[in-house]
Amino acid sequence: MSPRKALVVGIDYYEFVSPLTGAVNDAYAVNQKLAENADGSQNFEVLLKTGTSPPNAIKRQELRDLIEQLFACDDGMEVALLYFAGHGHLEATGGYLCASDCKTGHDGVPLSEIMTMATLSKARNKVILLDSCHSGIAGSHPVMPATAEISQGMTILTASTAEQYASESNGAGLFTALLVDALGGEAANLVGEITPGAVYAHVDQSLGSWTKQRPVFKTNVNRFVSLRKVRPSLEISELRRISEFFPNPGDKFKLDPAFEPERPKPKSDDDPELPPPDPEKNKIFAILQKYNRVGMLVPDAEHMWHAAMGSKTVRLTALGEHYRRLVSKGRI
Repeated sequence: MSPRKALVVGIDYYEFVSPLTGAVNDAYAVNQKLAENADGSQNFEVLLKTGTSPPNAIKRQELRDLIEQLFACDDGMEVALLYFAGHGHLEATGGYLCASDCKTGHDGVPLSEIMTMATLSKARNKVILLDSCHSGIAGSHPVMPATAEISQGMTILTASTAEQYASESNGAGLFTALLVDALGGEAANLVGEITPGAVYAHVDQSLGSWTKQRPVFKTNVNRFVSLRKVRPSLEISELRRISEFFPNPGDKFKLDPAFEPERPKPKSDDDPELPPPDPEKNKIFAILQKYNRVGMLVPDAEHMWHAAMGSKTVRLTALGEHYRRLVSKGRI
């Protein structure tokens, strides 16, 4: 795997402004998910920095230097990822990430500087995740804030819009709690990959329409990078057989009772005799049932069992057709 590095920062301790209670917890939770994939293999090489008290306060110069070091990488770096949980500040000159020694807010690290560092970075993908108030201003044009201006390979996901605050609840940020759930597998696709777009969709849908805090997603990429891998809903070998069962768009797959391994008890001696289960057909039927459980396939009957026992057909859903195309083109 190409190198992937992440800087994860959480600041609860603030010398001059109100402290926070969940930012450090959030940083530890994100660090745990980013450091390893679900199978224990290394994912990101993470540098975790937390500010909890005066002895380990994260001051402005240190925060700026850390972000600069993150994005100062060669073109062999696949992903450079920044996660920040802490206070944010917004005024006419733009947005800021607040370090432990901030007094006014605009003495923090300007988001415009961070965006410049990321834009100039040679990393193929730059991902910025911000759980701070007003963070949605990141990537906006300095004069026309309603217009995003981000370079190729950049993805930004923030807890709130430029005008909104980012909420904490039960010792954790609302946004980061959903982010961690997404990285844990809630946002995984069928091959077990978790992309920034899927994370945003999970956060957005989980917050609902009535929540005052809305996430912001901005991206300029040719294809999404995977942030983490979990165990897929289907084994890759099973997913690849979809084009074997359904060679062409709109194809249906005909079942018969031999596909179903279980047999109903006869109600009388006059019941028609069913063919015995076929072990090879049973293996295929087990895969088709998995397709059905993840929404890729539906039977032309009430249930899969009825489709087999009634010699009915099964067909792909729009999701199943999407994966059939990917497999047939050799992309999975």
